[in-house]
Amino acid sequence: MQEGAARLTRAAQPAARLEAELLLCAATGLPRTTLFAYPEQPVPAAAESALDALLARRLAGEPMAYILGRRGFYDLELYTAPGALIPRPETELLVDWALDLLPADSPLRCADLGTGTGAIALALAQARPNWMVYAVERDAAALAVAAENRRRHAAAELLLLRGDWLDGFADRSLDLVVANPPYVRAGDPHLLRGDLRFEPPQALAAGPDGLAAIRRILLQAAAVLRPEGLLLLEHGWDQAAEVRALLHLGGWCAIVTRRDAAGLERATSARRPAQ
Repeated sequence: MQEGAARLTRAAQPAARLEAELLLCAATGLPRTTLFAYPEQPVPAAAESALDALLARRLAGEPMAYILGRRGFYDLELYTAPGALIPRPETELLVDWALDLLPADSPLRCADLGTGTGAIALALAQARPNWMVYAVERDAAALAVAAENRRRHAAAELLLLRGDWLDGFADRSLDLVVANPPYVRAGDPHLLRGDLRFEPPQALAAGPDGLAAIRRILLQAAAVLRPEGLLLLEHGWDQAAEVRALLHLGGWCAIVTRRDAAGLERATSARRPAQ
């Protein structure tokens, strides 16, 4: 564990000690409590080789979520794989917001667009078992990750759909549309740094200004949502004003932007007019 932490520290990984512990747990199959309770326990040769392989992947920059195959989101532990975007803490804001704004006792119909791991859809389905939640994903690899998470959490009521945003939904058929769509500007240098290098590019970038997917969703949601239906969108920290302008232009009402835990304008909500 000390050797792994030292190697990660030399590579300027800020959470070197914690990552070394987690990788050693993955290599040995032991919980962290055992590592601390029995520090003198020798590591079998096979586990040491496995740890070396895991460390090499991390030192190459691969995200811990992909190496370990899991990431926490809301109160769920989700299976993660390179075919789907890694769930992020700021996206939990969308779940909290939907649960705050919509009645818990009504059998609502909701769609999570570009579901990826199924994080948002699963969190909503778990919190509101009386809602009908659709998890929509265009990419087959990402949809397979969502299907595995549905299986692991026994969320048989969650409906997985392979599709392009809201294609195929009838007009005025949904009460909620929620999405964490791609919103990074094409060519943004951040796409070549850190975890983003390993994540699916189609889940990250959306045209020259990063708003191509959001424009498409706004256009479709205007027809698919029922009167007073709710739209929740995550977007870039510097895109809130542009998203609000697009919503105003589209005739949406009750437009509100909320900040994430870092104080950044991270998500915007709007409703369809009552008539």
